[in-house]
Amino acid sequence: MSLPLAVPDAGVGHDPWWVVLIKVLLIFVFLVVLTLFNIWLERRVVARMQQRIGPNVHGPAGLLQSLADGVKLMLKEDLMPKGVDRLVFILAPAIVAIPAFLTFAVIPFGPTVKIPFTDTYTRLQLTDLPVSVLYILAVASIGIYGIVLGGWSSNSTYSLLGGLRSSAQMISYEVAMGLALVTVFLFAGSLSTSEIVAAQSHQTVHWFGTSIPLPGWYAFLLFPSFVIYVISMVGETNRAPFDLPEAEGELVAGFLTEYSSIKYAMFFLAEYINMATVSALATTLFLGGWRAPWPISLWDGANSGFWPVLWFLGKLMCFIFFYIWLRGTLPRLRYDQFMKLGWKVLIPISLAWILLVATVRAVGRETNFSRTTLLIAAGVVLVIAIISLFVPQKPQPDQTEVADGEEFDAFAGGFPVPPPLPSRQFEPKSRADSRG
Repeated sequence: MSLPLAVPDAGVGHDPWWVVLIKVLLIFVFLVVLTLFNIWLERRVVARMQQRIGPNVHGPAGLLQSLADGVKLMLKEDLMPKGVDRLVFILAPAIVAIPAFLTFAVIPFGPTVKIPFTDTYTRLQLTDLPVSVLYILAVASIGIYGIVLGGWSSNSTYSLLGGLRSSAQMISYEVAMGLALVTVFLFAGSLSTSEIVAAQSHQTVHWFGTSIPLPGWYAFLLFPSFVIYVISMVGETNRAPFDLPEAEGELVAGFLTEYSSIKYAMFFLAEYINMATVSALATTLFLGGWRAPWPISLWDGANSGFWPVLWFLGKLMCFIFFYIWLRGTLPRLRYDQFMKLGWKVLIPISLAWILLVATVRAVGRETNFSRTTLLIAAGVVLVIAIISLFVPQKPQPDQTEVADGEEFDAFAGGFPVPPPLPSRQFEPKSRADSRG
């Protein structure tokens, strides 16, 4: 839906300084409050899934529990372990937290609106760039340096292993995430977040002589890309079932083991803001951004004023609930299974899907190639990919048995394993022995 003619289109970058300051302050407050709410929501939803009560004492329905935990972390003693690199140890949480806030600078929350009690019009977006999506990917990838440096500077084996795991994990899944977005760029013809939202405004389907406006969401048109992105964003944010860098059973708390007080809180804050960032990016690129979902979009005023902010937050919270649902449902993957999923499944499927979409786009410019054909092709590719996951693999030879005199090779299976225990032959006891 287009904006009313009475509302001027205030382009991004032409706002007065006080409007920019208000936007920056609102984004900061929004992310902090959203983090406090998401922590409470996660604890309540997981408690309901496990038939528990969850936080319900501090404030109505326990809403102030997250605030109490945040104050407690800030007032706790800030411990500094022996042997750490003090400068890097202190800077690492800031390197993780600051980029998490910067990514929301190019996320559009709504159209052009009039600021209450003034005559100033502004777009509900801090700024926009011709390469906004690349800006988000670049800034978000800076956070990995803070995790690696935090693990290295802690002078702890557990922290170092957690940092190395996180670097390998985030690099691996950033490749799949970037490839999943290529098809969106091909269809939108732009890397600007606001232009990608505009490209998903609507599409008209003619059914029995009647024109039906439907949302042109790329989540439907580019469904394989949407699925790959959703899986990659869970792996990118180190969340369950992909929370290998902070596996408590193996690494205590991973790269966070030696941190306490406000430094620990900054790592925790960055994790939840990164969840909101990738969810907001998924909403912008695949679910039409701030535009109202169908059939609400049939209302003329659905995409004007401050209503789009409500639609955007609703879609964002659906992804947050998806994160919580996964944590309360799926167990943690083994590390080799996790890396195999990224390199041997997601990346090859992404490359094949990009090739298919690029071919369809090239043919469509020369012929009358409809989007329905693309949807059918997407379904075929998805079915083939799902079937390939269930194809039985060639059984690996059992290497647990080692002949006498031969040296055991711990890396023979591709990843280190301990040597097998010596086999013992146990003879069943007779009834007389068992009674005696």
